[in-house]
Amino acid sequence: MEQGIRMRSFIIAVNAVMPFLIYIVFGYGVRLCGLADEDFMNRLNKLIFKAFFPILMFNNLYKVDHGLVLNWKLAVTAVLSVLILQALLIITIPRMVSENAKRGVIIQAIYRSNFVLFGIPLTANLFGDEGAVLASMMVAIVIPVYNATAVIILEMFHGGRTNPMALVKNVCTNPLILGALVGLIFYVLNIKLPSSVETPISQFAALTTPLALFVLGGTLHFSAISHNLKYIVPSMAVKLLVLPAVITVIATMIGFNNLERFILFEMYATPVATASYSMAQNMGGDGELAGQFVVLSTAASVFTIFLWVFFFTGMGYIG
Repeated sequence: MEQGIRMRSFIIAVNAVMPFLIYIVFGYGVRLCGLADEDFMNRLNKLIFKAFFPILMFNNLYKVDHGLVLNWKLAVTAVLSVLILQALLIITIPRMVSENAKRGVIIQAIYRSNFVLFGIPLTANLFGDEGAVLASMMVAIVIPVYNATAVIILEMFHGGRTNPMALVKNVCTNPLILGALVGLIFYVLNIKLPSSVETPISQFAALTTPLALFVLGGTLHFSAISHNLKYIVPSMAVKLLVLPAVITVIATMIGFNNLERFILFEMYATPVATASYSMAQNMGGDGELAGQFVVLSTAASVFTIFLWVFFFTGMGYIG
């Protein structure tokens, strides 16, 4: 029984990661073959950031199920944990990293996960329909928090001293924030679009992640990874190993059940969000480092998630 659960979890992790790696490898191959140069990829990345990500943000909020019953205790814990972690990172990372362009990227890589693409299928497989519903509710709450705070953090470390008014202006005019605000308005007012409009919006939103990963592959330079290992190794150790352990202990102390604890765990144990690369590249961050975080954390998560599920099963937290 336990072995079956662990094997299913490993297969789910592989199936979740493999499309990401294929998109990246395809983009890398296209550039190597000369079908597109890096300048084209960079221009396409700007287009994705300004045109596709706002649609994705709108669609994520527009499609939230009005019938979901909010688990307030879990939601508040999740949001507070993210905000507290961000505050700690904003205080500590600048003391350890001298380059401003890397600071925001590292902070984003540590706290921001690909929860939406990993959390729901993994939870559904291990906890059934109840897990899928609760995970969907948490995705609807956590992802907007991830994205909105990522904009603020990247703007904070966007070269030199930041004028507070300029920071507010840049955050409010950020394409992701604008897309999210429009989606929130549609959700709150329960405005429904005709299916002829909903369908292309949904399809454009579905294109966003594959396109972003394709561009990431097309701009990836493996030779540069060695220069950033001093940032990548400790950051990914914290993200994939330390933080999942800490949140699991906290969730247990608070008294969350197995399902609630696992969802909090997934918020931190899943790989770095794909959007972090496009955002860093277009907001003055170290896009190369951000891309490396996405690629390496995605590949490593196959094994780390499997090991965590193995541990949880042994502890009686799953099954």
